[in-house]
Amino acid sequence: MKYKVTLNGRTYEVEVEAGQAMLLDEYEAIAPAPAAAAPSAPAPAAAAPAAKVATAAGEAVKAPMPGIVLKVQVQEGQAVKAGQVLVILEAMKMENEIVAPKAGTVAQIVAPKGSNVESGAPLVILA
Repeated sequence: MKYKVTLNGRTYEVEVEAGQAMLLDEYEAIAPAPAAAAPSAPAPAAAAPAAKVATAAGEAVKAPMPGIVLKVQVQEGQAVKAGQVLVILEAMKMENEIVAPKAGTVAQIVAPKGSNVESGAPLVILA
């Protein structure tokens, strides 16, 4: 069986036989053109851009995937070791431990408990 799967804006053509998958082709997905609005309808007001969060100097520990911050297990000013759990991030109904990539001190918690974050968003700043 052949399938086309789109993941993160890329489309993959996959062939599956007897429980084994083989990539046949990979290419950029093209989004359909948006439909034109009716001329009589007033244009919606533009939403205000989200405010940038000022972050402290240091290395940002970023979210590897979009999700919701369930727990923040450190406090600002706390010393942490490499591999120590900083944040529990819920993504696709799974709890993911986000750990410190190196030893340091928590300079700032950017995404508090309950925050909805995108992939690559800073969670914690380590100094």
